[in-house]
Amino acid sequence: MVIVVRKDPDPAQLQSLMDWLKSLNMDVHVSRGENMMLLGLVGDTSTVDIDLLMALDIVEDVKRIQEPYKKVNRKFHPDDLVLDIGGVKLGGGNFQIIAGPCSIESQEQICSVAHSVKAAGAGLLRGGAFKPRTSPYAFQGMRGKGLELLLEASRQTGLPVVTEIMDLSQLPLFENVDVIQVGARNMQNFELLRELGHTNKPILIKRGMSSTLEELLMSAEYVFSGGNEQVILCERGIRTFSDITRNTLDLSAVPLLKKLSHLPVIVDPSHATGIASLVAPMALAAVAAGADGLMVEVHNDPAHALCDGRQSLTPEAFEQLVKGVNALRPYAFQGIAR
Repeated sequence: MVIVVRKDPDPAQLQSLMDWLKSLNMDVHVSRGENMMLLGLVGDTSTVDIDLLMALDIVEDVKRIQEPYKKVNRKFHPDDLVLDIGGVKLGGGNFQIIAGPCSIESQEQICSVAHSVKAAGAGLLRGGAFKPRTSPYAFQGMRGKGLELLLEASRQTGLPVVTEIMDLSQLPLFENVDVIQVGARNMQNFELLRELGHTNKPILIKRGMSSTLEELLMSAEYVFSGGNEQVILCERGIRTFSDITRNTLDLSAVPLLKKLSHLPVIVDPSHATGIASLVAPMALAAVAAGADGLMVEVHNDPAHALCDGRQSLTPEAFEQLVKGVNALRPYAFQGIAR
């Protein structure tokens, strides 16, 4: 339930209303905009008398929320969420590109790529230390050592870092990581999401390859319910009958998610297509659709990459992509689809 409070309410009446709502065991979330204030209620709202609320001088309207996701619902938060990640802003008109290799292979590799993507215009550095692979015999990442190398690349370039966590036991190693990524395979690892809800770090959640948008939003709701209201949603392609691309990029998810929620929405064209030559056109399409950012895999030697070289751009190709993105952004879809 959302209570729309009139502009400039009497402070004593507002406090009295909030105290009464809390006495009904309601969790009250306050959202202040330029022209209104919203009180979002989470709990058994059947105990709340709507007619009584509407009779109050400071209440303009009362709306019930039917969707199962409450705290990440745009009805709770009309204004876009803007995240400040080590001085880099994302969301609410602040566009960022997250770039770097699928997996960290050596200090020379990650530092070389980090300097290249920063020079080209990336705002954050990605790199996989723990790698969930379909085959148990494939390269699984450098794990803790990989995180150390990623942080060294961050120190050299000043770029905040994004990397994936696979298990709760790894959380202590992520103390200095700027953004913790939850991969598609872990999108519904609810115990992990609950624990990440107790952290004070932005959490980037990738859509599961067979997951609906509501399921993605419910995963974000798990993080919010723990108290952490810093979440980024990532569309990275879904599993369809396509036998050419790695996945099928669902670009309709971008305006839909931005209509349903106030969270930043980014797109990963690398995992969505699995083919380097398709990354740039799909990235530009994502920008046109109104995405708040991109996540792009970049490797200094894709032909010899230990993981996903086929979908990785060279630093030179990434530089050209950034130029295209910057040229297109003024014409991108703005606002919320109606």
